[in-house]
Amino acid sequence: MLICSLIAGCGEQQASQSSENEQQKAEEPIKIGVIVKALNSDFWKTVEAGAKAAGKDLGVEVEVLGPSAETAVSEQINMIEDQITKGVSALAVAPSQPASAIPVFDQAKAAGIPVVLIDTDAPWDDKVSFVGTGNYNGGKQAGEFIAEKLGKGGKVVILRGAVGDPTHDERSNGAIEVLREKGLEILDIQPANSERGLGMTVMENILQVHPDVQAVFATNDEMALGALRALQAANKKIIVVGFDGSPDALKSIENGELTATVAQNSFNIGYQGVVAAVKAAKGEPVDKRIDTGTKIISKDNVKEEMEKLQEILGQ
Repeated sequence: MLICSLIAGCGEQQASQSSENEQQKAEEPIKIGVIVKALNSDFWKTVEAGAKAAGKDLGVEVEVLGPSAETAVSEQINMIEDQITKGVSALAVAPSQPASAIPVFDQAKAAGIPVVLIDTDAPWDDKVSFVGTGNYNGGKQAGEFIAEKLGKGGKVVILRGAVGDPTHDERSNGAIEVLREKGLEILDIQPANSERGLGMTVMENILQVHPDVQAVFATNDEMALGALRALQAANKKIIVVGFDGSPDALKSIENGELTATVAQNSFNIGYQGVVAAVKAAKGEPVDKRIDTGTKIISKDNVKEEMEKLQEILGQ
């Protein structure tokens, strides 16, 4: 301070330097880390396409990462920690197990990195926003579709994602509510961890116990397509409804195999997640919940939906 007081204009120089530092920080490129549950399905690839499209439109850097499988919770948490270490401007995360992810979200907060949750919400008060599907309502739509096709007394099984994943809890619970209200019988509810191969195996086992099943609701398309394979091998033609609106599911519906899917706007989840993260990084206000919507896709409207999806994935 003494040296500074002896040099004319020192205060002005310090103020100027501080202003330059702030300007330099403001001019640093915005980097958004997007961490999804896996990158091994069309659903997550479409989320990735949406996130990258938003990055391009907004002129920011977007890195999309995902573990080897939706059950690889530790791998996902390590990816989030790595993004915090790299000092990204904001995070958009689809947590596989929200309760397990909260400590790492606290780390992000401590590092001054805002967190937007996409696809799957978490009971964490410091999130910027939740961007995703109304999963409970989507499950209800599936239940209503099946109930309309079968009527009272229809026999249904549910294949769901990993136990502890609230997205799949909400989807299955929404369907259960409607099916019970409409007087249908739920024969069994089994986890198949969102995987096609496991969906096939679980369905084969269910058929041994419940050969009279009339409909299957799977809480993602991968499991629905696996169940369909098991049913085809057993020469059974029954109602199979998935959830996501993935390209493979849409092709299957067009071919008269899968009955329907509850389509999420997965592209919009990725896109709006990045938009919210960029706003948060800039200190701009963000809505606390952004619902990206769902609708039933069946033989009636599948062609139109396929054209939209081809355009998205072709970007």
